[in-house]
Order: sequence, then structure tokens, then C-alpha cells
Amino acid sequence: MRIISGILKGKSINFLKNSNTRPLKDSVRESIFNVLKHSNLIDVKVEKSNILDLYSGVGSFGLEGISRGARRVTFVEQDKNAANILKENLIHLSIDNYAKLMNFKVEDVLESKISEKFHIFFFDPPFNNLDYIQNLKLIKKKKFFKTKHIVIIHREKKSNNDLSDYIKIIFTKKYGRSKIIFGLFN
Repeated sequence: MRIISGILKGKSINFLKNSNTRPLKDSVRESIFNVLKHSNLIDVKVEKSNILDLYSGVGSFGLEGISRGARRVTFVEQDKNAANILKENLIHLSIDNYAKLMNFKVEDVLESKISEKFHIFFFDPPFNNLDYIQNLKLIKKKKFFKTKHIVIIHREKKSNNDLSDYIKIIFTKKYGRSKIIFGLFN
């Protein structure tokens, strides 16, 4: 895995080689950032944004965000091994001062450990995990979002969860077995 663009372009990212995590493919990550940069339907720029990277694994999305000029990324990853590799990536890339790493369950962080607001929300839960829907509800209830924001959710292409009570879906893109949902809190 590698950083695709920005000040860290070409730098490698360490990742876990196990069945507990599913790294976001470079091509899908690149497509997401191209949508963020070029879509007229999205009113958020990565540069100077605050990003909340939930279920972050080894942090490929948030690391890419920092490389492309994000002000700060808050990573939330429950798995200790993945969080340790993410910490190694932050130190190896010399960007740990742009990041906050929280090694807790997403629910616990949203309930009591966050008070700031974010421009970009990236959800990448395991495909069999539906808890992310309640986390969308919690973010909406606590209003952790800036006026200009975007919610990005990575799911399996076949998934069909009703998110209409929590976000207004702008559009969905499909890449291989992945589906990327772009939306706004409504």
C-alpha cells in the first residue's frame, strides 16, 4: 500500500496481513479523493479540513488526507494490532502531529471522547458490521459535523442498508466488490 498523492506521494504504508481488517484498495482510495476534489455536488475540500476516520484500520484514508493537506485527522480503531501499525505509520511518515489516534470502540469515542466538529467523515466498518448505522445516528444527534461536510461510507456492493433517517445520499459509486456512499447529515 502507498500514499497516492500530496506531500507524501509514493511513501509506503504498513498494513496488517490478517482476516480481521480489510485494507482500502489504492484504486478505490484514489477514486474517493478524485470525487472529493472534482465533484460539483460536494462542497468540502480536503485541504485544511478536519477528518474523522472511523474503523480506520491502518489509516490509509486518513493518511492520504493528511498528505493532501488536511488540517487534522482523528483516527478511531478498536483493534489493538491495527492501531499499533497505524501509530507506526504516523511516526514513520512524520505526521503524528497532524493526527489523534483513539484505540477504542467507535461507540465509546462518539459517546464521550469527542467534542469537536468535522468536515469529512469516513466510515469503513467490517462489511458484516451494522453498528455503523447507530454511529451515524449518534453523530447526527450530537451534531459533530460542520455546516459544510461530507459523509463517506465504504460498504460491500451488495449491501442495502436504509440510511435515509440519518443521511441524504448524494450519490453512490461502485468499484469491484465495494460501494462508496457519499452523503450529508440531514
